[in-house]
Amino acid sequence: MAAPMSWRRLVNSVYSPAIAGVFTRISDRIFRARDGRRGSSVLLLAPLLAEADPAPRRLSKPTGSAGAQRTDGLFTHFRWIAEHVPAFRVPGTHIHILTSPDQFYQAMKARIKTAKRRVVMASLYLGTGQLEQELVNCMEEALQRSQNTSHAPDLKVSILLDYTRGSRGQINSRTMLLPLLQRFTSQMRVSLYHTPDLRGLLRLLVPQRFNETIGVQHIKVYLFDDSIIISGANLSDSYFTNRQDRYVLLENCREVADFFSDLVEAVGDVSMQLQPDDSVTMLEGMVHPYKGNRQEFSAVARKRIMEVMNAAHVRQQLLNRSEDCEEEGMSEGEEDTWVFPLVQMKPLGIQVDEQVTQRLLTDAGPDSTVFLTSGYFNLTRAYMRLVLGAGASYRILTASPEVNGFFGAKGVAGAIPAAYIHIARQFYNQVCQLGQQERVHLHEYHRKQWTFHAKGLWYYLQGQDRPCLTLIGSPNFGYRSVHRDLEAQIAIVTENEELQSQLQEEQEKLYHRSTEVSSSTFEQPDRHVKLWVKLVTPLIKNFF
Repeated sequence: MAAPMSWRRLVNSVYSPAIAGVFTRISDRIFRARDGRRGSSVLLLAPLLAEADPAPRRLSKPTGSAGAQRTDGLFTHFRWIAEHVPAFRVPGTHIHILTSPDQFYQAMKARIKTAKRRVVMASLYLGTGQLEQELVNCMEEALQRSQNTSHAPDLKVSILLDYTRGSRGQINSRTMLLPLLQRFTSQMRVSLYHTPDLRGLLRLLVPQRFNETIGVQHIKVYLFDDSIIISGANLSDSYFTNRQDRYVLLENCREVADFFSDLVEAVGDVSMQLQPDDSVTMLEGMVHPYKGNRQEFSAVARKRIMEVMNAAHVRQQLLNRSEDCEEEGMSEGEEDTWVFPLVQMKPLGIQVDEQVTQRLLTDAGPDSTVFLTSGYFNLTRAYMRLVLGAGASYRILTASPEVNGFFGAKGVAGAIPAAYIHIARQFYNQVCQLGQQERVHLHEYHRKQWTFHAKGLWYYLQGQDRPCLTLIGSPNFGYRSVHRDLEAQIAIVTENEELQSQLQEEQEKLYHRSTEVSSSTFEQPDRHVKLWVKLVTPLIKNFF
């Protein structure tokens, strides 16, 4: 019998993982990194409609330095982030913005084929079509090549997916990967994360199609040796063809790759392990996510994941201070960009991304401009208050109804685009009531035969014509991202003019396909929202 739990109480306790146990590992990695650089009923779901959690702890402004700064300007402005998360300094020339699904797909295929040490992939699910099979074939070729060239193959492949989404249907993510797992058992790991919130009677009665609404593994990280793609895109054919998302490629950034490899490994350790016979098991000593005690699972998972976060934080502080002492030996502009990993796992009591995002929105000054995009426009109440009450100018891009991922869906899911119309109209009315039309603008993305899934923001400081900061990754700025799912993104702060130009071009390209929302937008016949959809919109806001 599953242990009882309170659906209205999310895990807010602050656990302090011991750094001592990993300090030796930290020291080893410091020197390794330095050497490396040198060389379905509503009633069932109702209990989950809990009140919003208290606002996360506000991040205080630091009184001291978080490490070396390349300049006294831009990095000083954002260095408070390094007080709370690891700060990785990299050359801006190593970061490339990908702009199309095909670029994303081809970049993954090419790097899987040439990987020698590791392929690490975290996604919501792996699709079952021909394009996905080609990805699997690339992994098979790489693993076979590794076996052919060594008696002790070096290449390891680790896949992290969501259990519910990855197990849906008779042909699914698991069946796509089983042949690899059976053939390369010693080199292959497939982990399936299961939310601790889907348990007991709820797990038995919620239909398979909707069980993922309770909470999922939503991180999208694709890592090949020392290069990594951070995105919001899943491993599915539409994301490779006609579903617009965002993607950033970090080439030869070993420390960043090591961090995300360790993060995926940590989440994998508290997940179910797929076996060659399609069964699943937990690692020895791990608490089961839905059969074990809910609070105990969350505490164990939080400890394991925060070990990675805290170890990297300490390690990077030491490295940054060490590099400050050696700064004379560096060429100017060699490392002109900072990468900050932001993790949000509220079911496990981790809310770093939420804290940093709130601080960014709070600090956005009157002469700054923030371009914010989400495929599903559903800002949390806290984010909404900050946008409506801040001084910065905002241009918010969201999906028009016809490019919403649920457009044309069957059953209740087909009403989701209309619910987002209602949410957008409510937001627009608030903007107008507050007289903020000159400061806050809402845009809709249009593109025939495409869907829109891009998320993140671009931050323009006063007087600058190019963005100096971007957030890119899996979060949508909505209730699910903040409260239900496992999310990760990165904040990139850069003085590299070429990278800033890439970010500007990416932002302008997306907004070029948009139209600005006005009061007349909601008077169009296709924007009529039925009463029942309006009534269930609060439910949709919490689960989709």
